[in-house]
Amino acid sequence: MSASYLDLDVRPILRDGSEPFSAIMEAVGALAPGQSLRLLATFKPLPLFQVLGARGFEAAAREIGGGDWEVIFTPVGAAAPEPEAVATADDPRGWPRPDVELDNRDLDPPEPMTRTLEGIEALAPGQTLAALLPREPLFLFNELRARGHSWHGSTEPEGHYRIVIRRGGQAPS
Repeated sequence: MSASYLDLDVRPILRDGSEPFSAIMEAVGALAPGQSLRLLATFKPLPLFQVLGARGFEAAAREIGGGDWEVIFTPVGAAAPEPEAVATADDPRGWPRPDVELDNRDLDPPEPMTRTLEGIEALAPGQTLAALLPREPLFLFNELRARGHSWHGSTEPEGHYRIVIRRGGQAPS
């Protein structure tokens, strides 16, 4: 796991009305093996997630204030987020039966993640949601961690991923 980042702030480029794609790809080309790219942008660059995903990178994004975003692109396998496993005693992990079940397998990204987050945020603290997803939701793990939720999940024999999420934090407003 590499803790080193190459920092690239494209906010000035974007504010000038220019396109930062070539600067981003140049920075990606300059990365050392296992090194991650930390990108600062004026919006969440979802199309870039697919472009760099095709080049073997995972993205973890967080809003840093004022509408600006920090996105860390990590080479697959270098620092993949580990899902949290939480055990207690009703299902195999001791959790109660999910309060909500979602089937997001036939949706295009980022809809499976968006629908799952919307569903969990609508629950009261301690309630659970189960979601069927087309693949292991690597980007979702960071969002759940940042929001204080716990989860467990696995790839099902049919090839989809089933995740059960317990809502943490304060009651929805």
